[in-house]
Amino acid sequence: MKYNNRGNKATKDGFSEGLVELGRKYDDIISLGADITSSVGMDGFANSFPHRFLSMGIAEQNCIGVAAGLALSGKVPVFSTYGVFAALRTTDQIRISLCYNKLHAIIGGAHAGVSVGPDGATHQALEDIAVLRSLPNITILSPADATQTVQATIAAYEQCEGPVYVRFGRAEVPDFMLSDIDFKVGKAQLLKEGSDLTIIATGHMVWEALLASELLLDIGITARVINMHTIKPIDIDTIINAAKETKGIITAEEHQIMGGLGSAVAEVVVKTNPIPMEMIGMKDQFGESGQPDELMYKYGLNANEIVKKAKKLLQYE
Repeated sequence: MKYNNRGNKATKDGFSEGLVELGRKYDDIISLGADITSSVGMDGFANSFPHRFLSMGIAEQNCIGVAAGLALSGKVPVFSTYGVFAALRTTDQIRISLCYNKLHAIIGGAHAGVSVGPDGATHQALEDIAVLRSLPNITILSPADATQTVQATIAAYEQCEGPVYVRFGRAEVPDFMLSDIDFKVGKAQLLKEGSDLTIIATGHMVWEALLASELLLDIGITARVINMHTIKPIDIDTIINAAKETKGIITAEEHQIMGGLGSAVAEVVVKTNPIPMEMIGMKDQFGESGQPDELMYKYGLNANEIVKKAKKLLQYE
């Protein structure tokens, strides 16, 4: 199947659309803002359902505490702010108040990755997956584009129990996923067949993986492309099949390599069918201020870097 860019669109806009759609269908959803609404896609819900939106101010830990109280009262709270605050500043509260009690709450981690751009290292969430996936009872979703972020946001309510973290970005990125492809939490999507190697990507890197597969095909390498939109629970069967049926695996993520998608995939591969792996992501470093495309290029988060890793993995000459 050929995936085409229908135009660039921010994944935070997909979160906004999905949340408004949920608000229309379910009256038990209460959204919580932490002083920022439009920049993280919460303004649509706030404007559509003002009686179900609570502005908590710059008090992220309190937001999680209130979310826990709402969940215990039979509501489904949705809280969103920048991922560095939503996941990291609130880790203690997420761990004890939400995860320990298995409470159904949705956390929107906005501005993920270096593609946040000019906001710089302090606002670029690059460790959120690593921190949160170590917590029991949490689901982590990392959709590929705006269209899939709509699906992921709805799935966070309809398919999940317990706390759910939905990761998305600010920059406009290619919108290419088809809305009629089912989104199932915990089940990766095979976007392209291939027998030489497998590229497992998440978030904004899925598009780059597809571009890389085309470049590799030009030199006679067929690459299987997998969209791992659910980081936890990870799709073990799809990873095992890739390890058995191809010669190597490359992971690609806009996140630290340590503790992220690459680590999660490696944990499965090393226990089931060890094969060569390469990982693309941030190499134990912070980002910096700059334009999104410039930062993605500087840190090797692009199709060309995937091609380089593929040649190395396959010892291609």
